[in-house]
Amino acid sequence: VQLVESGGGLVQAGGSLRLSCAASLRTFSSYNMGWFRQAPGKDREFVACIVQSGGRPYYADSVKGRFTISRDNAKNTVYLQMNSLKLEDTAVYYCSATAGWGTPLTPNEYDYWGQGTQVTVSS
Repeated sequence: VQLVESGGGLVQAGGSLRLSCAASLRTFSSYNMGWFRQAPGKDREFVACIVQSGGRPYYADSVKGRFTISRDNAKNTVYLQMNSLKLEDTAVYYCSATAGWGTPLTPNEYDYWGQGTQVTVSS
C-alpha cells in the first residue's frame, strides 16, 4: 500500500494550498482517509478525516471553516483544500488510511501513512 502526498509548499499567511494524496488501495472507497500534521517538537495531530463510502467529513476545531477534505473514489485520491492559512498551520502534513467503520480521529487508529509533505506559512 502506498499513499503519496503532493501539493505542499511555501505560502504567505492568508493564502491557500491544496494537498492531494494518491492511494494504491484496491478498494479505496471502503477506507476512511485522514490528514494529520506534525510541527517541529510537537506530536502528530488530527486535521481532518473523511469516512468511507458516504464521505462525511470531520475537522479539528483549529481548521474548521478554513480547510475542506474531499475524496474522489474514481481516482483513489483524497484532497485537503486549505484556505486562510495561518503561521501556526506550518507543519509536515501526512495522509493516512484505515479500513472499517467508525470515525478515526487519532493516529493510532490508522494503518497506512504517506511520507508527508511540508507546508510552510510565512508572514
